Amino acid sequence: MTRWGIAATGGMAAAFATDLQLVPDAEIAFVGSRSPDSAADFAARFGAPGSGTYRDLLDAARAGEVDVVYVATPHPQHRDLALAAIEGGTALLVEKAFTATLAGAEEVVAAARRAQVFCMEAMWTRFQPALVHARELVAGGGIGDLLLVQADFGAHRDYDPDSRLFDLALGGGALLDLGVYPVSLAQHFLGRPDGVTATGTTYPSGADRSAAIQLSYADGRAASLTCSLASQTPGRALLVGTEGSLELVPPFYHPTEVVVRRNGQEPVTVEALPTGRGYVHQAEEVQRCLAAGLTESPVMPLADTLDVQWVLEEALGQLGVEMAEATVAL
Repeated sequence: MTRWGIAATGGMAAAFATDLQLVPDAEIAFVGSRSPDSAADFAARFGAPGSGTYRDLLDAARAGEVDVVYVATPHPQHRDLALAAIEGGTALLVEKAFTATLAGAEEVVAAARRAQVFCMEAMWTRFQPALVHARELVAGGGIGDLLLVQADFGAHRDYDPDSRLFDLALGGGALLDLGVYPVSLAQHFLGRPDGVTATGTTYPSGADRSAAIQLSYADGRAASLTCSLASQTPGRALLVGTEGSLELVPPFYHPTEVVVRRNGQEPVTVEALPTGRGYVHQAEEVQRCLAAGLTESPVMPLADTLDVQWVLEEALGQLGVEMAEATVAL
């Protein structure tokens, strides 16, 4: 049985905890929050025997009562919580975006590798069945040599300067919340780009509202990616190869169908449904890695996380947005 600790009690933590109930040999052992009352309520909701502050959660992990901690706080708080967990030898699943800055990500990755503690970014899309099918098809040459990746992720959110989504101190803005998905998809299939070009708009708070990102590769491959908090977009992803294309039917970040269009042939649609809301598969990957004694996932290795974080920081910098890590009281 893998005993999970949950750091945070917001909507993301609740969605993950709900799916965790569908994962074989998994249980929620402890819930941590800035507010002990919030943690207690969350723990009661999901049947966790322990709750308290973030420090209490980390102490429970040190005491051997928790095997892995899932971190779902705002992005700038990930670094300090992850470093504290690693110091205690506790395995980690850290929500995307992994950290608020590239330097923060590098610090966490270096600490995890030095301590030989398992750590993975919670990019749930990579583990969903439709994406697994797409990955296998591309790797097998099903659409020839991959040339281009296109992806968009836009959601309409009314501007509210008091909301986390628009507060730079809490990692707000389109890129860290939404842009991380198309960037991670492109990195997954094309690798680290040689160049990043970004244009976009910002809110009065300084947070990024929309971004168009072009990733260029020395061999001519490219990715065209967009994200926005101003408008709903289809959420479509297209992989273009020399012998055809592959579409992740919207929303690409939570796909259920893959459409393959091979040159000169009729399109073929393959359905691949996720379990639960889709978070089950990344939890299963964490448990598989822990059982095998791995310190990184081969599907979502830390090198990929650093590549994605580098692209995000390059794009944010070109938009004039500067992020910073937060200090978490532990």
